[in-house]
Amino acid sequence: MIGNPASSLAHPSCLVSEGACVAGNAAIGAFCIVGPDVMIGEGVQLEPFCQLLGNVKIADEVRIGSGVIFATRPFANGEMRPAGTGATRVEKGATVHSGAVIQPGVTIGACAQVGPGAVVYHSVPSFAVVTGNPARIIGYVDASPSLAEALPAPEDKSSGSITRTSVAGVSLHHLPLIQDMRGSLSVGEFERTVPFKAKRYFVVLGVPSVEIRGEHAHRECMEFLVCVAGSCSVVADDGHTRQEFRLDKPNLGLLLPPMVWRVHYKYSEDAVLMVFASEHYDPADYIRVYDDFLSEVNAR
Repeated sequence: MIGNPASSLAHPSCLVSEGACVAGNAAIGAFCIVGPDVMIGEGVQLEPFCQLLGNVKIADEVRIGSGVIFATRPFANGEMRPAGTGATRVEKGATVHSGAVIQPGVTIGACAQVGPGAVVYHSVPSFAVVTGNPARIIGYVDASPSLAEALPAPEDKSSGSITRTSVAGVSLHHLPLIQDMRGSLSVGEFERTVPFKAKRYFVVLGVPSVEIRGEHAHRECMEFLVCVAGSCSVVADDGHTRQEFRLDKPNLGLLLPPMVWRVHYKYSEDAVLMVFASEHYDPADYIRVYDDFLSEVNAR
């Protein structure tokens, strides 16, 4: 069912199946195919030759480039697999560029960007930028370049320094580094160089480079992150400003206060990330849905 004919534009050569729902101000390009179980939101733009088949839900203000295919059966290990039961979703403000293939059952998060020709096998977080086959996260929309890489090391490596960032409460800590002929040593002291008393620690290692960690915020817990081997990137987001940090030195720490959304990705094969937490584990302290995080930020 196409919404208000006066406000929706469907090219004469496109095929919109009976049962499809197209909202107002949507534009469907030439030779597009829209299946019967498809819902298209307000202001969506479908460029020519798109195929939206299966259970597909497109939220408002989404742009789909030419030739994008929403598959009905996932392809893996050289053979077709039965389609999943969940809907394929593209959240508000996302862009899927030309030639991309979206496997069934995944979700493209709000304002995410799927690069040209990407093949998306796994759900894409909000604001993430993905490319390739299989699609991998290469960055985040509006995240400033990694400040850690641009910072000079302190002249006195035995004392360390702190650098404030554009994300509220987030700071980079150049921890003391002592070097001599026996090797190197980096040290941090709780309630001094690490500005809280740790009640818990955990170590993240063996993460495939295509995977991401984090994707949550804490209501009360503070965390201090040090990549003691290899490297990884952390995107910190206070609900208003987003910035990416590269942790690639064992004497470089990142302080994440409560109410900051964080995503860890771009892990090197040898990466070992150590995280110190100010609180014991409490599932109720986690905010795991980005929209819920924004609601709590605005409420505060």
